Amino acid sequence: MSVNKGRNKDGRFAKGAPGRPPGALNRTTRIAQSLLDGEAEGLTRRAIELALAGDATALKLCLDRVVPAPKGRHVAFELPALKTPADAVAAAGALVQAVSRGDLTPGEGAQVMGLIDAYRRTCETADLARRLERLEASVG
Repeated sequence: MSVNKGRNKDGRFAKGAPGRPPGALNRTTRIAQSLLDGEAEGLTRRAIELALAGDATALKLCLDRVVPAPKGRHVAFELPALKTPADAVAAAGALVQAVSRGDLTPGEGAQVMGLIDAYRRTCETADLARRLERLEASVG
């Protein structure tokens, strides 16, 4: 039997190759989960007791469950309509104003600016494609 069966030229398994399906747990993980299933309440209670007694690690564990790290939020602010690549200039200006007023954090502003820039690049690419088609039609 070939060692590379089901693998691509880089030695990685190809999509759809036999093996464990995505998201499947290995045997050790399944055993650990089954052992913990019956003890979850007791372990949680003990972690809370340790946290209340001043154990910093237990406290961090409990607080991470109560107040998880933020993963992003909906940001609402006035942004001019984007219809042409030139509109990105006005949108970027409005975005900078929103950050300077404190309506958005600098990180949120950077993420929205990435969207504005992606829109601009998409418009420019579409415009270049139209221009190229017209040039090819006039030459051909």
